[in-house]
Amino acid sequence: MMKSPLLVLLAFSLISCASNDQPGYPIMISDNAKEKINNIIDSEIKPNKNLTQGELVDRVSASFLGTPYLANTLIGSPDQQETLVVNFDAVDCFTYLDYVVALTKSENETSFLNSLVNTRYKNSDVSYYKRKHFFTDWYAVSPRNAIDVTSTLSPDAITVEKMLNQKSDGSEYIKGLGVTPRMVTYIPGEAINQKVLDNMQDGDLAGVYSPINGLDVSHTGIVIKKDNQVLYRNASSLSKNNKVVDTPFIEYMSSKPGVIVLRATK
Repeated sequence: MMKSPLLVLLAFSLISCASNDQPGYPIMISDNAKEKINNIIDSEIKPNKNLTQGELVDRVSASFLGTPYLANTLIGSPDQQETLVVNFDAVDCFTYLDYVVALTKSENETSFLNSLVNTRYKNSDVSYYKRKHFFTDWYAVSPRNAIDVTSTLSPDAITVEKMLNQKSDGSEYIKGLGVTPRMVTYIPGEAINQKVLDNMQDGDLAGVYSPINGLDVSHTGIVIKKDNQVLYRNASSLSKNNKVVDTPFIEYMSSKPGVIVLRATK
């Protein structure tokens, strides 16, 4: 059950950013998030500047294992001003990736907020219509969070044209956002084999390909290579999990329509 707006507001610090030297949008950040930002940066980022971006993604993402799943934590709509939300108390599969990747590029709380803006929004414009609503926005629009490596992982990769945000009846999932034609490459679930796993890198970002008109993925997570295993670290909405968990990658993906794999950039 979702918390009431009043309880959510009481649990967060709301900062109005309207002065000339601050961004022109509100920021909502929990006290727990403030503490965790600094703890993660001090323990995982500063001592490990020699690690690859993927290795940092692995380390930072582990800090969220067990975090409860909760959808719709972001605030903003066509009729409501967008708020930069930082909620480490609960995440969904997209906000989880937002926070992890932004943290890997941060040196303190201020730089984290800037990194989060660059990660979550097109052209770093904090507004509802500029959110990177689609997983493939991460490599297709600026600032780019990642590169698409799907086609390099398997000869069985398939490329299709998707009309993002357009339903089969021609209407839009997000009204007013418009329709974006995009070539999307995925590896079919039945073609995900050991060779594909070997070609993936620790910390790669993996989205479950969606064959539904107008969508690119139905779920997102992180590739983790650990103890000769390849795992799928994700904010799971399944009733048996309902939190951030590690699942064997093949076990999870083999029955899915396919996978899109991105590699986070510094």
